[in-house]
Amino acid sequence: MKEYQAEAIRNIAFIGHGGSGKTSLSELLLFTAGEINRIGKIEEGNTTSDFNQNEIEKQISIQTSPLHLEWSNTKINFLDTPGFPDFIGQVISSLHVADVAVSVVKSAEGIEVGTEQTWDYVKKRKMSAGVIINKVDNEHSKFFETFQQVKNRLSSDATIVAFPVKEGINFNSIVDLIKMKMISYGDAGTKKITEEDIPADLLEKANKLKEELIEKVAESDETLMNKFFEEGTLNDDELLKGLKASIIKGGLVPVFPFSASKGVGSNTFLDFVVKYFPSPAELPAAKAMMKDSNSPVDVPCNVNGEPVLFIFKSLSEKHVGELSIFKVYSGSIVAGMDLTNTNRDKIERFGQVFILNGRNRKEVTKLNAGDIGAVVKLKDSHTGDTLCSKNFSVIIPPMEYPEPVIRFAVKPKAKGDEDKISAALHTAHEEEPTLKSKYDPEIAQTIVAGQGELQLNLAIKLLKDRYGVDVDLVEPRIPYRETIKGKCEDAEYKHKKQSGGRGQYGHVHLKLEPLPRGAGYEFVDAIVGGVVPGRFIPAVEKGLKEIMSKGILTGSKVIDVKVTLFDGTYHDVDSDEVSFKIAASQAFKKGFLDAKPVILEPIYDVTVKIPEEYMGDVMGDISSRRGKIQGMDSESPFQIIKAKVPLAELHKYSTQLRSLTQGRGQFSMSFSHYEEVPKEVESKIIDEYQKSKEAEEE
Repeated sequence: MKEYQAEAIRNIAFIGHGGSGKTSLSELLLFTAGEINRIGKIEEGNTTSDFNQNEIEKQISIQTSPLHLEWSNTKINFLDTPGFPDFIGQVISSLHVADVAVSVVKSAEGIEVGTEQTWDYVKKRKMSAGVIINKVDNEHSKFFETFQQVKNRLSSDATIVAFPVKEGINFNSIVDLIKMKMISYGDAGTKKITEEDIPADLLEKANKLKEELIEKVAESDETLMNKFFEEGTLNDDELLKGLKASIIKGGLVPVFPFSASKGVGSNTFLDFVVKYFPSPAELPAAKAMMKDSNSPVDVPCNVNGEPVLFIFKSLSEKHVGELSIFKVYSGSIVAGMDLTNTNRDKIERFGQVFILNGRNRKEVTKLNAGDIGAVVKLKDSHTGDTLCSKNFSVIIPPMEYPEPVIRFAVKPKAKGDEDKISAALHTAHEEEPTLKSKYDPEIAQTIVAGQGELQLNLAIKLLKDRYGVDVDLVEPRIPYRETIKGKCEDAEYKHKKQSGGRGQYGHVHLKLEPLPRGAGYEFVDAIVGGVVPGRFIPAVEKGLKEIMSKGILTGSKVIDVKVTLFDGTYHDVDSDEVSFKIAASQAFKKGFLDAKPVILEPIYDVTVKIPEEYMGDVMGDISSRRGKIQGMDSESPFQIIKAKVPLAELHKYSTQLRSLTQGRGQFSMSFSHYEEVPKEVESKIIDEYQKSKEAEEE
């Protein structure tokens, strides 16, 4: 296998709305470069990148697929990312290692919600970028109108570098503004292309767009700008240098016309990628931290540097084990070398090193700085870990994923599957880091949380298919709290038991009073004259803590209560710790019910970002969930609604928000505080708790 230096490598992530054609586009590019010998189709389930069973069944990308090809002695690595919002984590990890993001947009539909959402991450990372306007063969194609949307809604630096001769079903030719030629493509699968002079009726349009391109390039450099003002144009050499420089700076976003299904545009795009997209060596050094001092350090893309790599994705395959997919930031990686995992302080030996095209693996002896590859069976390394030589212990910053927006509890259909479930969910998190799971002892449930229902349902399917574990997803219990609003001056309980031999005796008087919200629990020993001997006081407190952890009304933790032990009696022979523990918990129960008990519910801060036209519907929906609007902001073209909403009303909210806003709404939530539950809701909660308790006892 050929060895590539950083200068001859390009790393591109295809991003965009689901169904925009990223996978079909990748398939066409692999075919054009001779990497595959026939073009697979999504409908037939035989594409290179969508190869797992769920992707084939659902006809959508679920995981990022690393792909590669060679064009003009340059290795181009593509990351074909999912467009469905549930799998945004795959997009984030791909953009973390890509050098250029290319957004794929449908020519008829224009900018869609997934286009905007993924582009936000490109802006955040200040990445070099391009845009492919795909499906120009659609009968409703509107290339120039869609280009205007790209300019208005994605980047004002978007600039056409090629445009279609005809749109719709006869689309087979484009005008390449750099070569100033018309390129015509034969039928998909023929690889036939011809280069001709631009037809006379398109020459004026081509000249105008070429001038716009030259002007945009000139803007990126003062010398070029002066030359442009003096001579009104740039020569080919200046254009080439200036174009690459402005793409690296983010001052120009090239826009290409395409039809992945008809095979139009591939050669023009690949030529452009090789000539004008930056190699990893041409970009600023990666930022990292020194392992021991946490001080920032640059990691230049240098083949002679110390080896540094970053695992940005993991895949688990039945007969192979875990496949760690990584980018080499510095040095070279060869099979058999030992590297240190700086995140976990573990030494890893590298076995076989591969490059990937979907599920097809090709073994290589060496990968140089800037390249992307994979390794199997690392013992202690996972997604987000940095591996490097012990001479240069650095940590590449991890990916930052959005917080989960939907949560369910996992209910096993068979007893004894808990350990299997835990291991399987850990594997699912490795493959899909935005999927989180943990056992919550307070509500005694395993909670899975993620970016959408489809993502969670696929995780559950994985449990069944790969681990043979059957589970249901159910609404999680709410971690309510219980407290009191009034006082109980004397809660008394005498525990007395005689059953032959030594008996049990414990007797306490307690005073209960509320504390301010958030104060927790306070115990006061106000015993005078030893009426309850000091050795039994810890048992009293233990009894109180136990009953408070279990709750009285709904089995929820009791908070913000001050308990004073002020009187009691004991028996010389029969009194012991157990007796006083029981007496204390029973006295507390009586006193709690006499002190105006209330249930508190968790309230969450919810921030919703929506286009203005959905304001009324979304605000109405928040109110119907007992939410209180706290304020509104504008972030053109979106409106931001801030509200406080009870957690009990937020189950499946992400699904409802997508439905209300045609997928364009986004939201985040974080815990705010506990608040008293309204009386009508309180009685419902208590009834449901009693019913579930009775069902468990049966």
